[in-house]
Amino acid sequence: MAAGGCGAGGGSATGPAATSSQPAASTTPSATTWQKWNLTPLPAPPKPPADRPVKLSATGTVPVFEHVPTSQKVVFITIDDGAEKDPKFIEMMRDLKIPITMFLMNDAIKSDYGYFKPLQAMGNRIQNHTLHHPAMNTIPLARQKEEVCGDQKILTQQYGTAPLLFRPPYGAYNSDTKTAVGECGPRAIVRWQESMQITTLRYQESNKKLRPGDIILAHFRGPKELKGTTMTEMFGNLLKRIQKQGFTVARLEDYIQPPAG
Repeated sequence: MAAGGCGAGGGSATGPAATSSQPAASTTPSATTWQKWNLTPLPAPPKPPADRPVKLSATGTVPVFEHVPTSQKVVFITIDDGAEKDPKFIEMMRDLKIPITMFLMNDAIKSDYGYFKPLQAMGNRIQNHTLHHPAMNTIPLARQKEEVCGDQKILTQQYGTAPLLFRPPYGAYNSDTKTAVGECGPRAIVRWQESMQITTLRYQESNKKLRPGDIILAHFRGPKELKGTTMTEMFGNLLKRIQKQGFTVARLEDYIQPPAG
């Protein structure tokens, strides 16, 4: 199982499973805008393939994936939990228009659900990360269902769309987790290949290199957890690591085909 995982329901939710608010047409950020954040521009992501490589089914056992099969030099940034609510990060995302996927845990976000709505309005999807962040493989099926279904219900109510994806805390799951996820609404379990620390990436693969289609884990964390580093500084460090290896950032959901119907 993957290391470096973060520290995230009862009742199922209904509603649109795959989409959130879509961003309005916007211009490409200028070099000056990137310089504001002490960065140089990342290449614009390529057009996603018309035939989306990850295809999800409305029924059956949910799949588990941590990598998207693609030859495009793209990686996907996922940000977990939601404890840090830095307004400068929203400003950064508005400026740079980097696509992210948010796996939100209710205990971390309930103090301010509204913080994440501007990020969602930019086209960034909100996904399920449990109510209280237990290691799922250490609790019984009934408790796992409470964690997943409970978060699903709250996120659907707060943000208007039902999460399509689930991330298990710490990357830990078992067969009961697959059952709970499938019964609560999400149609896939998403793990990761790399995790962002304060200035460096932690790799799962021994060659310590990004590959096309890798999913990267980061967190909504601030100076208290990052030894004085702000979230925007951490995120800038992540973009530099991605750029140094010749990659750009695409939106994970653009490579996933949700269930029909």
